Order: sequence, then C-alpha cells, then structure tokens
Amino acid sequence: MILKLGEAGAVRVLVSSQVLVEIEEALRRKAPEALGELVLLLDRCLASTIPSPAQEAIQKSRDLTGHAGDAQVLAAAWEAGVDYFVTLDKEHFLNNAELRSIVPFPVGTPGDFLAWFRGQSSA
Repeated sequence: MILKLGEAGAVRVLVSSQVLVEIEEALRRKAPEALGELVLLLDRCLASTIPSPAQEAIQKSRDLTGHAGDAQVLAAAWEAGVDYFVTLDKEHFLNNAELRSIVPFPVGTPGDFLAWFRGQSSA
C-alpha cells in the first residue's frame, strides 16, 4: 500500500542506499528472478535514494541502535528529514524506546505508517 501511495504521488518514498544494497543482496541469494520486479516497483513508486550520511550522524545513530548497518539507515533518514521511518526491525528500532524518544520522526511498521498517514490526511 505504501508503494501504491508513492505511485499515486500521495507520499514521497525515500530509500537509503544501505537498504537498497541489503535488499539486492537478499534477492540475489533467495530470489534472483525478482530483481527486475524490484526495479520496476521502485520506479513505479517514484522512490528516491537518500545520499549516504555523514560519519558523525552514523556514529550518533550507532549509539542509539547498537548496530552498524542500521545506524547508516537511521542516519540517512535523519539527515534527509523524513516524516516517518518505516521498519520491521523490532530489535534495533521498534522496541527501542530511547531511540524513538530522541529521533524527530515517528518510527513504526508499515501498518503503523498507514494509520499515521490516514490521521494526517484527515487532519
């Protein structure tokens, strides 16, 4: 649904280069035939790639996540000024109360985002 909202121009879908690398690696291992579909989905939802963040931002984010890869993703989102951070990672993001209290944007699952988005649209 989020990708469809991007395709309709209702939301701007931002993806960090780190996430793209991780998705590509996973697909190459598990479903290489799906790589073309990934490219098509990203194109249709008008996804934009967030530039790599500064080292200072990565370190600040690593202090919050305790994970190098996730720190890069968080730092990129933070520097890009996202309105919402969508993730399924419970360990480093969703169940991390300290992180959620510090970052200037909500952090949640795709379902959480859709509920938030509906609330923004009706406000």
